[in-house]
Amino acid sequence: MATFEHTNDLINETSPYLLQHAHNPVNWRPWGDAALAAATKENKPLLISIGYSACHWCHVMEHESFEDSIVAKLMNDNFICIKVDREERPDVDQVYMEAVQLLSGRGGWPLNCFALPNGKPFYGGTYFRKDQWMSLLEQVSNVYQTKNSEIVEQAENLTQGIQTGDLALIKEPASEFKMEQLEAMVAKWKGKFDLKSGGPNKAPKFPLPNNYEFLLQYGHLTQNEEVLSQVQLTLDKMARGGIYDQIGGGFARYSTDKIWKAPHFEKMLYDNAQLIGLYSQAYRKFKTPLYKTIVDETIAFCELELSNGKNYFFSALDADSEGEEGKYYVWKNDELKSLLGDDYDLYAEYYQIGKLGLWEHGNNILMRVDDEKSIADKYELTELKLDEKVQILNDKLFKIRDKRIHPGLDDKTLTSWNAMMITAYCEAHKAIGNESYLTKAEGIVKFILETQRLEDGGLYHSYKKGKSTIVGYLEDYCFVIEGLINLYQVTGNEQYLNDATSLTNYCFENFYDDKSKHFFFTSKLGDKLVARKVELTDNVIAASNSVMAKNLFALGSILDNEAYKETSRNMLLSISEQFTGYPESFSNWAQLYLNQLVDYYEIAVATDKIAVPLGLLYENYYIPNAIVLPMKKGTTQVPLLENKFVKGQSTIYVCVNKSCQLPVTKIEEAIKQITTPVN
Repeated sequence: MATFEHTNDLINETSPYLLQHAHNPVNWRPWGDAALAAATKENKPLLISIGYSACHWCHVMEHESFEDSIVAKLMNDNFICIKVDREERPDVDQVYMEAVQLLSGRGGWPLNCFALPNGKPFYGGTYFRKDQWMSLLEQVSNVYQTKNSEIVEQAENLTQGIQTGDLALIKEPASEFKMEQLEAMVAKWKGKFDLKSGGPNKAPKFPLPNNYEFLLQYGHLTQNEEVLSQVQLTLDKMARGGIYDQIGGGFARYSTDKIWKAPHFEKMLYDNAQLIGLYSQAYRKFKTPLYKTIVDETIAFCELELSNGKNYFFSALDADSEGEEGKYYVWKNDELKSLLGDDYDLYAEYYQIGKLGLWEHGNNILMRVDDEKSIADKYELTELKLDEKVQILNDKLFKIRDKRIHPGLDDKTLTSWNAMMITAYCEAHKAIGNESYLTKAEGIVKFILETQRLEDGGLYHSYKKGKSTIVGYLEDYCFVIEGLINLYQVTGNEQYLNDATSLTNYCFENFYDDKSKHFFFTSKLGDKLVARKVELTDNVIAASNSVMAKNLFALGSILDNEAYKETSRNMLLSISEQFTGYPESFSNWAQLYLNQLVDYYEIAVATDKIAVPLGLLYENYYIPNAIVLPMKKGTTQVPLLENKFVKGQSTIYVCVNKSCQLPVTKIEEAIKQITTPVN
């Protein structure tokens, strides 16, 4: 059994990130009342250090500073040191991230923030080199002792800024929806398009799936070929780039360059779940075989690397292995030559070995350019045979790579991220028709609703080794509700509507803010922090309020609940003024806005063999401005479906605002009744 020179209070935590620091010489404590009470008792400022297990620079700072006994003594003598897993406690991260952004104009992880014993922040930053960190510790400690009144004033002002920051985005709701609003938004966005490599014209590049979902929907419904081409370019380049694991499937968190080549190699469940959904929608629109491959391979990656075969998924794979970023994924030329023999030249050309794929220290990141036909011609192969040959070689290298030391696994299970996989599986099932994907989605819902429930019907946020912890955040509820709505649309099981409605009403009771008319990120039952945030801007994950607004619109449409729809409408109109200024930060909101400007269809499908017409509808047509109402029995709680079921017969109604056209019996006939673009 291993012995350690140091062990701190993190040893009793379940978070892999916190456990990574349990044997630092720093006297780390977990976030909680005990740590704040100790700071008050000892009259020391708080040092709140926030990160996550897959974060490369978090590891660097730990190795340089937090494992150093001299640095640790300086920290322990002058501060109460708190370690926070940002994924486990996004509420804490939001508060102190905003503090650092207000102070410096930027943020990131590791996040290091100094605060008064009551939690109010007064200074902070991100990564610091060891010498910078030690100097900063001495300066902050000295100022805290000698100019305390100034520090207190700074903390009060900064806290006020944090408390009001979100609310500044909310305006008096506009009176109507205008297409000009989205046109101006997209016009500004076009100026930021990278027309060569896709994505934004800058580095680093994040996938931001909600951005491309909106652009895909907007391009489709307005028949804007320029926007659709940009979406295709971006998806093609990401799929062929180093950000995508060409051997094992799955996407890294972001690319450090403009050509999607060199990622920070951490793989996050939330990225991959959202990208499965995006590529599934794009496959329905464009029927590009590459997109189907990406969906299947990314799901396979998640099931192999981020699951133990049960109905839930783990959080992330580390960027590092053996203390080196990306070591698990990269290849030397000579190594590949010895492994592939006569096939090396073909493989090297296909994956740009020694060319575009050449990276640091003679390593190669596998990536592709769009030249499969020329490579096939050169080696006298059909493109199909080329694909088959490359797949055989990939399988060979995957088995060899699998013998390397794997990146670390963050094996906590987060309700919100697992809920994203429900939607991912539903979207993949709709696009591809794989029944196992639907089974997996239903398995995740079963796990969440049976294992992650509070006694009052709410949700827990985190789960590990049989233990559910932390009162759920709005992100947990909104993504579970979204998943339930999606499951209803592919199964017709109205119990999913019951569960979605129950959780929605729980959110109104425990999260809704009567003043802002939006939802707080934290429940009234959760920990009380120095600020209760209202999450409004879409980021790598869509803002919890934008997802809730979409959920309320969808549920309101299904259940004919005008209160839900009115709340959604007011939320959307109060934030829409921000679209033009920050297009990328409001793309999930803009998806909902778009559906207010075009006919929004309710497609009622009543049949006792529901899978057949739904399969024909989903797999053959891309209709983003529609909600599907399946019915496979004679009783229903959905008003629009009343008296529409005829046993032994498929009956399809195409409706707008509950006004239905004449029923038809075939999906092809129903599609003809839709006047907006249908692919």
